[in-house]
Amino acid sequence: MKHILLSFIFCNIFVYAKPQSPEELIKNFFTGFEKKDWNLVASQLSPDFTFTSPNGDDHINIIKYKEKCWTAGIKFFKKIEFLKIVADGNTAFAMYNITTMDNKLFHNVEYYTFTNGKINSIETFFGAGTFKF
Repeated sequence: MKHILLSFIFCNIFVYAKPQSPEELIKNFFTGFEKKDWNLVASQLSPDFTFTSPNGDDHINIIKYKEKCWTAGIKFFKKIEFLKIVADGNTAFAMYNITTMDNKLFHNVEYYTFTNGKINSIETFFGAGTFKF
C-alpha cells in the first residue's frame, strides 16, 4: 500500500511539474496583473528578461520593468481579454484588450520570446493613441 501511495504522489508531482506552454505563460503573466500579484508576474519571467515598447523602453530589464510598468500600471489595470495568441516554438504573438479601472480600453499586440520555459522578452506594439501610465 505504501508503494502505491508513493507512486501516486510521484506521478502527480511529475504531472504538475510539466513546463507551461507559451500560451499558459502569457496568460499566467497577465493573471498576475489582474490579481495584482507581482510574484505571479515575476515567476513567468526569465532572469534575463527584457521589455521593449514605443514609450522609450528599449530592452529594459526586470527591475526597470517592475519600476516603470508594474508600479505605474497596476493602479489602473482591471482585466484583460485575449483576442488571439499564436505560438511557434520559442516565440509567440498575443493580441489583447486591457480594460482600465475607469473602463477605458487599450488594444495591444506583443511579441514574446521564451527561454527555458520562461518569458525571455516582450516587445509591445500599442493600438491607436499612446499608452501612458
